[in-house]
Amino acid sequence: MPLMKSWVTSANDANHPFPLNNLPYGVFSVDGSDPHCGVAIGDMILDVTAAEAEGVIELDDEPLFDLPLWNPLMEQGPAVWAALRERLTSLLAEGSEEQDKVEPLLVPQDKAELHMPFAVSEYTDFYAGRHHAQNVGTMFRGPENALPPNWLHIPIGYNGRASSVVVSGTDIRRPWGQLKSPDQEKPAFLPSRRFDIELEMGAIVGTPSDGPITVQEADDHIFGYVLLNDWSARDIQAWEYQPLGPFQAKATATSISPWIVTKAALEPFRCDTPSREVELLDHLKDCGPMLYDIDLSVTMAPEGKPASTIARTNYKQMYYSAAQQLAHHSTSGCPMNTGDLLGSGTISGPTKPERGSLLELSWGGKEPLTLDTGETRSFIEDGDTLTLTGVAKGKGYTIGFGDCIGTVLPAHTAPYTQ
Repeated sequence: MPLMKSWVTSANDANHPFPLNNLPYGVFSVDGSDPHCGVAIGDMILDVTAAEAEGVIELDDEPLFDLPLWNPLMEQGPAVWAALRERLTSLLAEGSEEQDKVEPLLVPQDKAELHMPFAVSEYTDFYAGRHHAQNVGTMFRGPENALPPNWLHIPIGYNGRASSVVVSGTDIRRPWGQLKSPDQEKPAFLPSRRFDIELEMGAIVGTPSDGPITVQEADDHIFGYVLLNDWSARDIQAWEYQPLGPFQAKATATSISPWIVTKAALEPFRCDTPSREVELLDHLKDCGPMLYDIDLSVTMAPEGKPASTIARTNYKQMYYSAAQQLAHHSTSGCPMNTGDLLGSGTISGPTKPERGSLLELSWGGKEPLTLDTGETRSFIEDGDTLTLTGVAKGKGYTIGFGDCIGTVLPAHTAPYTQ
């Protein structure tokens, strides 16, 4: 599919992340005003809340955009999702006869503050990237035992905290926790010293389900995707994770990018999952291309210093797709709700520059990174800003998500005295 031209001229730049082909959904405010639902188009935001109030967009008898959240639309299902996309495209396309009534509803992006685009119902994070799992397992168990016995059969995951999911630009406070290194006789309560990121994609459930669904049904239920940074305290994790897995190490925060890129916008970039060493059971088998060709990168900027790119990889490196993760999640019969967020798991590639976490990049701290500034890092230091970016490149256009940014602040003053 080539570039679809818009009368918003900035959207026609081949390298701009928000062309007419994209139309991602977010929530914004200007100068402290009430937040509204908006759609990014070039350097502008179309105020969808105002467009609905003025009758420019009409999808239902009841308002869908009077709340600063996209959940009401998500609940409507694929037919209404498609109707909105078709309407937005007609309003914003080059030669639109309705340009005059749409133009006053545009807001410059550089004047807007972006907010959480949807209410997260529940959050589940997976461990579904083959190279990441192989690297981490090799570090702790050796290459011959790197993957758990179940890893090639099911997407492994854990239930995280929806309350900790924050929008890009939110500062992240270094967590406290109980730490114990192998040479210590007993644990100590300290701020994390091995704070890390995980480069992920997040899939957002639109259509709810109540009972098992197929992989194809799961794909149909997904509304869209965001970039996701699953902040991780590796030293807290190392002490706590036996026998039930991650808990406090993953509870600090999960950052997401501010714009939901719809599944419809990503259709031209579908690709297959990697070849299988072990045949999956029928309920998890691939039913077509379920991944997407999305280039991903991570930069790190020490306080007051320029950013250095520390990793580049691609979403197509995942072993399990979001549809397979959602289908697996549903097998127990647990309801999946509108607004559920599924983290892909860390996305790493086969070479060192493609590793999506500092744990891998520094090989557990044994091989510190040298930034462009000359400074070295094994894990995140206070004041460091981490930025995740993602783009899919089409014929003469780019699909972007908006950056996923977080700056790490020092831990709170000690909450307990010894």
